[in-house]
Formats: sequence, structure tokens, C-alpha cells
Amino acid sequence: MPVINRISAYADDLTAWRRHLHQHPELGFECHETAAFVADRLREFGVDEIHEGIATTGLVAIINGKGDGPTIGLRADMDALPMQEVTGLDYASRHDEKMHACGHDGHTVMLLGAARYLAETRNFSGRVALIFQPAEENGGGGGVMCEEGMMDRFDIGQVYALHTVPDMELGSFATSPGYLMAAVDDFDILVSGEGGHGAYPHQTSDPVAAALQLGQAIQTIVSRNTPALDHLVVSLTRVQTGTAHNIIPASAELAGTVRTFREEIRAMVETRLQDICDGVAAAMKVTVRLTYQRNYPATKNDPGRTDFAAGVAREVAGADRVTTEAQPEMGAEDFAYMLQQRPGAYLFLGQGDGPHLHHPTFDFNDEVAPVGASFFATLVERAQPAG
Repeated sequence: MPVINRISAYADDLTAWRRHLHQHPELGFECHETAAFVADRLREFGVDEIHEGIATTGLVAIINGKGDGPTIGLRADMDALPMQEVTGLDYASRHDEKMHACGHDGHTVMLLGAARYLAETRNFSGRVALIFQPAEENGGGGGVMCEEGMMDRFDIGQVYALHTVPDMELGSFATSPGYLMAAVDDFDILVSGEGGHGAYPHQTSDPVAAALQLGQAIQTIVSRNTPALDHLVVSLTRVQTGTAHNIIPASAELAGTVRTFREEIRAMVETRLQDICDGVAAAMKVTVRLTYQRNYPATKNDPGRTDFAAGVAREVAGADRVTTEAQPEMGAEDFAYMLQQRPGAYLFLGQGDGPHLHHPTFDFNDEVAPVGASFFATLVERAQPAG
């Protein structure tokens, strides 16, 4: 089955809604106008329940089907990125340093399209829970919604999400069972010593020399502490110190990110970072303080639900445009929190050629919105058939 005809008829509305959201991006948990726009559309569709204020601006809408049955969850993220848009589009962001550069405006609209169709037809049993979440980019809004009891409160049994991807064939799908996206951790290191004149380094405890040793040693975590076939990235992304050519500073700061899939690898990295910091501190006679922050867990698809979702994608896009052999990626996604609490699957949806995600010229391709909406709607009807 191709894109649902009724949803294709909404295409102009989907485009108008998406471009309105693109003009009015909001960050983190402060998605107040976005959530209000979503709630207004859902009321127009005649959904049965709208529950607002979850994780500050998140909301869950319920549509009842025909007869008793379980509840399936569908999730879209709503937040934008703190960056300046340079697309030059007539619907470009109206807010400086705020931009929908990751397609969340499109994700929101795809779920709205599915909601409109499902509220009209109700050709399914049980209930569908439409999850619109804030703070995917930073803050873990999906995790906060789970911490606030969303899954139990709405009796959600399984959960699904989509993310559009540029440089992937328009309307094609990709996913895989098991790990699909990495866990993400951050670390900060403060090196404190005793500064002084650059001509007399023997009178100092040089934090710059210590920072250089730390930077080199940190790179050995991947090359010498991790099996070659395990996935791990440890990137040192910031080194800040000093103010002048002839002054040895009193401190230096380093920061970076860690990406992996397995919890035991995360634990190993944290331990090795502390070992390295302690060793350099002792060798260089400085103080080294490590702060390690665990953030989003790895996104791990349930194998059975992944196969099911891929089958639905084949109905919508065609068998030759769906793969379940997507390579795991080192990017992170807070839908992982929902998959920790309920089985489900996360899929990528191609939006054709164009700038990469998080690029200042990125724009969601409106042609793909009916495809994503059709996938969500068909997923519900196949998972919980009426009668």
C-alpha cells in the first residue's frame, strides 16, 4: 500500500503547519507556543483526551479506537537548536539563534497528520497515545516524561518514533534490531597548578604541560583499552588555558564526549579517565578534577517490534526501499529512555538530497511528511486491528 490517499489530501495543510513551526522555533523544555499550536490542531481533529504540561511543555493525546485493546505510543520531538538559520527562505526562523535544523518541525507535523487521520477513521482497536515531547536536543525531555510516569499513566504497551535523514532516498526507511544509536556522556577536566613566568617554568607546577599529557593519554582509551570490534568514540573537543605568551597559567580546562553502546564500556571509560587524571596529577604535581556526566543511554530497538515496523514501512514505501540492516550510528537520541521502559522501534526516514542535520542551511523536505504520517497511521492499524 502506498501513501494513504486521505493523508495525501492533507499535504497542503501539513506543509503550512510545518512552515509555521519552522518560523517559530523554541528550545529545550520551553516549547510553549509549539505545544499550544499542537494542542489546537488536536482539538480541531477531535481527539478524545489532551494531557498537557508533561515535562513542562510535553503533551500526550489519546485517540480511542473501536473496541477494547492495548495502547500504542507514537512519539515526535518538538524542540529546535540554538543556532542561526541562513537558508534565506521566506518561512525562515523569526528568532535569532534559534532554528529547526534537525527536522523536529517535520516530525511534529508527521504525527499531527497521523493524528488527524486516526481521529477521522478510528479503524483500530484500543487506544493510540500521541507523544509530543520537548528537549530532545538537550535536556532529555523523553527521559523526563518517562520519569513523570507517562508510560504507566497512559498504559502504553509499545512505542515507535521516526527521524528524517538527508542524503537518504526520499521516502525510504532504514532501521535495525538491537543497538541503533549510541549512548552519550560528557566529561570536563580541570587542571590546577601554580602559574608563573614563562621564562622560569621550574618555579611553577605547569597545568599546560599536564593538559597536553592528559590529551595524549585519553586517546589511548580507544586504541589500547577497548577490543577492536567494540564501538567507542572518545573525543577531546575543548582545551582552554592561558592569556599571554610569557605567562604560565594556574589552570587549564579540557572537555570532551564519549559515545558507545554497551554499559560495561561506558563504565570502563569513566574508570580509565579517572585513572589517567590521577596518574598525570601525581606525575606532574598538579591537581586534576574529573567531572563525568552520563547522558542519554543507547537507543536499542526491540527485534520483534523492529521487524513489525519494517513490514509496515514496506507497505508504505515498497519492499525495495526498506532496510533492516542500517549501521549503528554514534549520534544519540533520547527516545532511548522510552525504549528502556517499553519495547518498540526507532526508524530513519529518507528526505532526499540536502544539507546535513544541524547545518545552518538545513530544511525539512515537506514531500516526506505524508509518508511519515502514513507510516504512523498504518502502524497503528496493523498493530491493533479493529474487530
